[in-house]
Amino acid sequence: MSSTAVDRPTPPAGAPPEPARGRRANPWLTLVAVAFGLFMVGLDGSVVSIANPEIGRDLQASTSDLQWVTNSYLLALAAALILGGKLGDRFGRRTFYMVGVAGFTLASVAIGLMQSVEGVIAFRAVQGFFGALLMPNTLGMLRAVFPPKKFGMAVGIWAMVSSVSTALGPIVGGLLVEHVNWESVFYINAPIGIIALVVSAIVLPQSKSPTGHHRFDVPGVVLLALGMLVLVFGVVKGETWGWSSGSTLGTLAAGLVILVAFGWYETRIEHPLLPMRLFRSPALTIGTIITAINFFVLLGSIFFVMLYLQNVRGFTPVEAGVRTLPLSLASVVASPLGAKLTEKFGARLTMPLGMVLQGGASFAMLGWGVDSSYTALWPCFIALGLGVGMVMAASSDAIVGNAPVRDGGVAGGLQATALQIGGALGTSVLISLISSRVGSTLTGELTSAGVPAPVAHGLESAKDAVSMGVSPVSGDMPAQLKSAVIEGSGQAFMNGVHTSALVTGVLCLLGAVVAVVGVRRNPEAADH
Repeated sequence: MSSTAVDRPTPPAGAPPEPARGRRANPWLTLVAVAFGLFMVGLDGSVVSIANPEIGRDLQASTSDLQWVTNSYLLALAAALILGGKLGDRFGRRTFYMVGVAGFTLASVAIGLMQSVEGVIAFRAVQGFFGALLMPNTLGMLRAVFPPKKFGMAVGIWAMVSSVSTALGPIVGGLLVEHVNWESVFYINAPIGIIALVVSAIVLPQSKSPTGHHRFDVPGVVLLALGMLVLVFGVVKGETWGWSSGSTLGTLAAGLVILVAFGWYETRIEHPLLPMRLFRSPALTIGTIITAINFFVLLGSIFFVMLYLQNVRGFTPVEAGVRTLPLSLASVVASPLGAKLTEKFGARLTMPLGMVLQGGASFAMLGWGVDSSYTALWPCFIALGLGVGMVMAASSDAIVGNAPVRDGGVAGGLQATALQIGGALGTSVLISLISSRVGSTLTGELTSAGVPAPVAHGLESAKDAVSMGVSPVSGDMPAQLKSAVIEGSGQAFMNGVHTSALVTGVLCLLGAVVAVVGVRRNPEAADH
């Protein structure tokens, strides 16, 4: 039995009866049904980054507007994930999963119909809210229908779907943007969503916690939503404001204070939104931390890898996406493998192993150069994919598997919240690190490449473009000068990539140590 598995509880008196055996009681059909919704959300999260430049050109949007196309979704999602899980636990996981799928699908179609960037931003927030209803209840339903001995493998397949959909986003998005239009990136959710709703209506059983009737924790909802909004807003604005600025530090501190107040309040009421007793499990607590680190590394690394492949190496979005396919394929293998290893040896093995693989991939990126061959790239993608898939399976099992069945949706929301915060931090922090390193080395790299010192100093104002991998050349530059500028700015960008890779590598090793020290081989079963 997995070290994080728990026994199925005996239903208390007065609880709803177990669903009748048959189509709606088949755990594997439940997994198939939730996979459609999960795939839709995962794919949407990464295809939008490919569509953003085309959205900007078509709707005359500023860089700030395009940031809010992403940030409005992220803020709404982060603020409502735990609420979405709690609503499913209380009133029906199947119900809120299907409401989430329907709302996400309709919001996606509305985005494609919008003729203004303001409309796109508004419906991206709506999309985020319905995504928050959908995501946590996928894990909550799996926790309710799978027996403990098979739950780990179910989570492994869940993790595989999540990882693959995220990694496939750049390829699908690139094909759609190049050959159709940016609106198709959102319209593609319509057929996926319809299939998800039809399959769900046929096979999904209803499940909820038999807690009886009591007042819903409205103050907890408000405190948590406000705290998450303020905290994530500070994270996404940190790169713009500067991480050491008073605005960033003040916003982050305010968000943390509100969340501390939320935690204190939750210990004072009988039916809390997020039961603090969940954190008595070391495996659950550490699984939450490792989930955040996992997606910090994954989404942050994918961001600068795509900049490198497209802007430095000159590949199209589709070509760049194809070259990262080893990451997707590795995660396909690693997720069920990680689940099997977790079941046999416990998360104390698989979480550190996944972190070490990701750390190895990050440290190997220190050897990348402006003209590195693909043979230097694909081993890193494979190691990163193996590590991400393994950690995803182990940490999801640690979080949801150690929570009581009645709190399955809340635990799923906690896991999804950690995932989103980690991903937001990864992208924002690593962009900031690259920008800072480019700013401090650009002039020196340009002069070393042969750019005259006065010209090199004049190009300092182009550091933002160089931070995105774009060389500040113009058509009237002499060929020799243009070549030198491309070489110097490319090397300055790689300096930033190396700094980010070093940070992610060290973070992975720290995460591995925390998992080894904190997760016990045979923790006690969760209290039901």
